[in-house]
Amino acid sequence: MNALMEFDPQAIRAFEHASWERVAPRYGGTFAAATAEFVEALLDAAGVGATTRVLDVCCGPGTVAAAAAARGADAAGLDFSPAMLDIARAAHPRLDFAHGDAEALPFPDRSFAAVVANFGIHHVPRPAAALAEMHRVLMPGGRVAFTMWARPERNAAWQLLFDAIRQHGDADATKAPPSGGSGNNEDDCCAALAAAGFRDVDARLERRAWPVTSAHELIAAFRNGTARTAALIDAQDPAALPAIAAHLAAQAERHRAGGHLRIPIAAILAWGRKGA
Repeated sequence: MNALMEFDPQAIRAFEHASWERVAPRYGGTFAAATAEFVEALLDAAGVGATTRVLDVCCGPGTVAAAAAARGADAAGLDFSPAMLDIARAAHPRLDFAHGDAEALPFPDRSFAAVVANFGIHHVPRPAAALAEMHRVLMPGGRVAFTMWARPERNAAWQLLFDAIRQHGDADATKAPPSGGSGNNEDDCCAALAAAGFRDVDARLERRAWPVTSAHELIAAFRNGTARTAALIDAQDPAALPAIAAHLAAQAERHRAGGHLRIPIAAILAWGRKGA
């Protein structure tokens, strides 16, 4: 949609910051239910257990840091959104949450035994710089793990929405700047980790089911818990939105189980290790 737009890291950072400041109050009750499905697998991939000193990069409301602490880990989080950090600190007052940039982590070299990012790397203007920083702050032998959403053709939630927009709206309506990263397949994620200096890199597709009560709830979650997808929805002609919602609702019914829709979602989970 924005392939011809010039890459501008500052524009990406400003767009992402404004997006997360806007959605922070509603994120926990909407889209967080989708991202939470992958937390335990993420922590397992990073080898997080009792006493592990772990940093949650792009921590948002602190869900991953809190899950790590529940395992007995010494957990900290970092985010660039003050609104998200306010929520994290209020929900988890015993944990340490720092304000900062994933591309310039405010921690000394070799500070952590594990570093994780749950659906954060692809929101950073320069993912390679963020991975290099994660490598820097890891102790020798420490592990990194991150998740990012798989492409729509492997991810029913996004496919449902984008198909509805193609049928009844404008798939090119958004004016959001292009993402800094497009590595939403296993090979690209492994290559990015290797380029940052990590060893023993690997990645796999993780599939889950996202329970929502209705198509309306699904659209609301996208609008209140994403950046570019929300911008695409908000850029549609208001007159087209009822038809988009109706199309999505009709197609989503094949995923109904009892009183809920269980929408298939898929993420790439990638991990690696810092050398000795």
